[in-house]
Amino acid sequence: MPEPYTSNHSTPSEDLRILGKTEIRIAPVGLGCWPIAGMTSLDVNDQDSLRTLRAAIDMGINMLDTAYGYGANGESDALIRAAIAGQREKVVIASKAGMHWKPDGNRCFDASPSRVVQECEESLLRLGVDEIDLFYLHAVDPKVPIQDSAGAFAALLEQGKIRSVGVSNVTVEQLNSFSDVCDVAAVQPPYNMLQRGIEKDLVPFCIERRISVINYWPLMKGLLAGKIRRGHTFAPEDKRLSYEVFQGAKFERAQQLLDCLDDVAKDVGKTLAQVVVNWTIHQPGITATLCGAKRDWQIAETAGAMGWRLPDAQMNRIENLLGR
Repeated sequence: MPEPYTSNHSTPSEDLRILGKTEIRIAPVGLGCWPIAGMTSLDVNDQDSLRTLRAAIDMGINMLDTAYGYGANGESDALIRAAIAGQREKVVIASKAGMHWKPDGNRCFDASPSRVVQECEESLLRLGVDEIDLFYLHAVDPKVPIQDSAGAFAALLEQGKIRSVGVSNVTVEQLNSFSDVCDVAAVQPPYNMLQRGIEKDLVPFCIERRISVINYWPLMKGLLAGKIRRGHTFAPEDKRLSYEVFQGAKFERAQQLLDCLDDVAKDVGKTLAQVVVNWTIHQPGITATLCGAKRDWQIAETAGAMGWRLPDAQMNRIENLLGR
């Protein structure tokens, strides 16, 4: 295991990026707070989670991405509240509404206007803040017209409870419908070297309308960090087995990519994860990428993807392998 981080680093202001058409500025790497909620990650504890949050801020990561549904009872929000005490001005808090957990442990999607407002108000209390900087629709609720959900976000914006609005896991058509009712500053889709579908439609749409793309899964659940190599034995309950990229020919193609990325990382003196994240934050239309972590050294590593850029020769080498 790597040594705990010891660096005291901040992201230069010139490296911060504008969020949509707002005046909010964010670092190109954000901390995804799902792992610290402890819902699906093993060996999670409050002490390490607080250390991870504080390390992220110390390393120049100023966006903390949480959600009402990150934890059965707001565990992620409570940890963020503790971590940002006395330094609220240093962070951009992104949260989401529209997904919660039932008492029986099942996930429930509810993006009705009343539920969106309720989750926002509860999140404000959990976080101990007066406003949420970026508030997303977590996912489209098939039972609720997306325009109705958008109306609730527009009202929260007008009331000053949130500073900007985002939508997560949407199609271009859904994003367009939402935007007809409420201005959108950011969209949050999955995106990485192995999943590039958004480049065809969503990214061009967002570039044209000055909507930030803040993606998740840049390391594809550890695969692109080099944690899962040929011959890896998955536990039967490992949910990664349900993704095609971890199966058959697609898994072997990913391994061939990792072989190449190992060489790139060696050439530029960075870790494989840093190379992958750096490639991601320099793709057209990508404003920031969210990296999950449950230990300080993990987020310190991915924070090291900021402040530099892969040489053109290495970018071209990667693109040729990806077959863009």
